[in-house]
Amino acid sequence: MPTSSLMALSLVLVLAGVQAAQAQPASVEARADSLVQAVLLVDGHVDLPHRLNDIYENPAATTVGGDFDYPRARAGGLDAPFMSVYIPTYLQSNPAAATNRADALINLMEKITTEHPNAFSGATSPDEVRRIAETEAVALPLGMENGAGLGGEIDNVKHFYDRGIRYITLTHGMHNRLGDSSYDDAEPRWNGLSPFGKNVVAEMNRLGLMVDVSHATDPTAMDAIEQSEAPVIASHSSCRHFTPGWERNVSDELIQEVADTGGVVMITFGSSFLQNEYRDRDAPIRDEMQAHIDSMGWAEDSREAVVYEQETRRAHPIGTVQDVADHIDHAVDLVGAEHVGLGSDFDGVFALPEGLQDASEYPTLVAELLRRDYTEDDIAQILGENILRVWAAVEATAETRQE
Repeated sequence: MPTSSLMALSLVLVLAGVQAAQAQPASVEARADSLVQAVLLVDGHVDLPHRLNDIYENPAATTVGGDFDYPRARAGGLDAPFMSVYIPTYLQSNPAAATNRADALINLMEKITTEHPNAFSGATSPDEVRRIAETEAVALPLGMENGAGLGGEIDNVKHFYDRGIRYITLTHGMHNRLGDSSYDDAEPRWNGLSPFGKNVVAEMNRLGLMVDVSHATDPTAMDAIEQSEAPVIASHSSCRHFTPGWERNVSDELIQEVADTGGVVMITFGSSFLQNEYRDRDAPIRDEMQAHIDSMGWAEDSREAVVYEQETRRAHPIGTVQDVADHIDHAVDLVGAEHVGLGSDFDGVFALPEGLQDASEYPTLVAELLRRDYTEDDIAQILGENILRVWAAVEATAETRQE
């Protein structure tokens, strides 16, 4: 065959190969990467404020600690993580100290958005989240984790609303002045919401704060659902179906009750939430890690200790991304995709599953949902549209009540 004919044949074969490649559907991973960048991704719970309060790093740059920073958020398509203004239970006995801690963490987040405006922007409404998502900045709405931060004063609901808080997780690790905690081994203090807790829910409805029943006992959560005139959320809880007897996760009945308010249950990624058998696996890992840090003489807040902790966590994932998808499946089967969201608990847990180790890895979960035949519309709802819809409904309830 003449050389010119060989060249022509080669060109035809190359073009045919290109056309065949173009005709192939995009891989699941590629679709997932595109989807998280195209839709709004809102995470119901990230503990960055508490983490930075302990050991400060610049979250606008790549950090050595934790699960969240600006580069990883952008890589994962994350548009709006709710920053957890967390009040440790040891402050509950000192109401002023609890309130001061909440104010201090809000100050910290305001400092970050002021110093790094191209990376982060505060957000106090769903409309602001949507506007910020059109820029390169990550929106940082605020939620208070543990109503003890109110210091027992009803006027502080408005104080913290004015400071940007848009949901309150009523309890945390111990019973408090609002209600009973699922983590507290003591006998229930109130057997549900306290009288003060009921007043707080009413004031939250009036002002436009979402009521969050994560961490609450079943009676406390049920009381909150009954008292609230607006949709209720669980900002970072998974399905008790997979962890029988563990009240921290929400029961099928509670999932249905939250959905009946028009609310959303936001599935968390922490390994301990995924299966009961995972809950004790991290203790030996932590103990060995701490022994090494102590043997090296490193301070807890030293760079060496932080780097070693991160290396240890990454080397010992517990559970898989499929476990998280199983929880999403279960909730969707119960109440539909329109009442399910994501609340990772990044920066708030030690152990995370393989494939969901930090804020860059949301596409791994989305790819798993695509493999399970979720539509892109369903995934868009789960990733962010559901919580934004609920937030808007809570605002509308407040407007009606104020009129």
